[in-house]
Amino acid sequence: MKDFSKNLIKNSAGIIEAMQKLNEVPGNLTLFVINENQQMLGTLTDGDIRRGFIRGLTLQDAVSSFKSEKFYAVQNGFSINDFKHARELGVRLLPVLDENKQITKVYDLKKRKSILPLECMIMAGGRGLRLRPLTDVTPKPMLLLAGKPIIEHNIDRLISFGIEKIYISVNYLGQQIVDYFGDGSSKGIRIEYIWEDKPLGTAGALSLVNNFGTNYILLMNSDLFTDVDFEDLYLNVLEHDASLGVATIPYTTKVPYGILTINQNQVTGLKEKPTYTNYANAGIYILNKNVIYRIPHNSFYNITDLMEQLIIESHSVIHNPIVGFWIDIGQHQDYLNAQEIVKHLKNGN
Repeated sequence: MKDFSKNLIKNSAGIIEAMQKLNEVPGNLTLFVINENQQMLGTLTDGDIRRGFIRGLTLQDAVSSFKSEKFYAVQNGFSINDFKHARELGVRLLPVLDENKQITKVYDLKKRKSILPLECMIMAGGRGLRLRPLTDVTPKPMLLLAGKPIIEHNIDRLISFGIEKIYISVNYLGQQIVDYFGDGSSKGIRIEYIWEDKPLGTAGALSLVNNFGTNYILLMNSDLFTDVDFEDLYLNVLEHDASLGVATIPYTTKVPYGILTINQNQVTGLKEKPTYTNYANAGIYILNKNVIYRIPHNSFYNITDLMEQLIIESHSVIHNPIVGFWIDIGQHQDYLNAQEIVKHLKNGN
């Protein structure tokens, strides 16, 4: 959320005051025009002022004569689709109004991608043996990418999708993670730590949370570097009423030979140098809260065990391909690859 106090201007204010305010607002974006009761009446931009002057208005006229009354706002309790619609309209600053038409918050849609009703569990307790000696004194999630820990890249992306409550399961050198992030307040979120006194696999820590506050839970590994679209995965889970959704990576295999299809000793077909696409598990999942009770309490249990159980019982388990970049930083070469990618991202490429 954005501190919008500097973006407010009274309807009765002079246009020179408004121009000064626009000059002070980062990005010279938009002012929200309000009346004496703090109710939103419209918006004001540089463009509105220029158009006003073209119509014959002068520096002596008030904001009320320049403002635009055509603006997009949402009400408290708005949905993801409202948020998506605002983005599609090209809205940059999205005000949220209460029942009295007063602004309660403002979202910067350049920074905020969605507002997902999800709590998240990040698995960060692993030893990272394949990255030794780097992980001898530093837990793998805290290895730096462009001066920022790997796990922080993930947390910041979760925040950009509106996730405000994050659990982090910790074990090996976990106090370093706790000391770095604290309770999450420095990032405007809440973080709770789940200490594993023994390895619990990729899903066991979920059993240690007494009561999740959302109907669906996002579970992800901490050592991923990716631009995954959490909103797309979530909406796909809802659309199919799935018990579990998993993000996947398309994995293409090219066969350099002509492949025969056979039935006993008869050739029934031929594919010349075929390409096959499979989908690999990306370590990012959304679960219906109702299936978490299946995870044995405080025991080693992998998320793939839960997936197999749900499939056997004919629950809906769906996958959602990641169309951007994704690296599982498990080995030294993976870490080097991630460093190259983040370098290009910083350069705007």
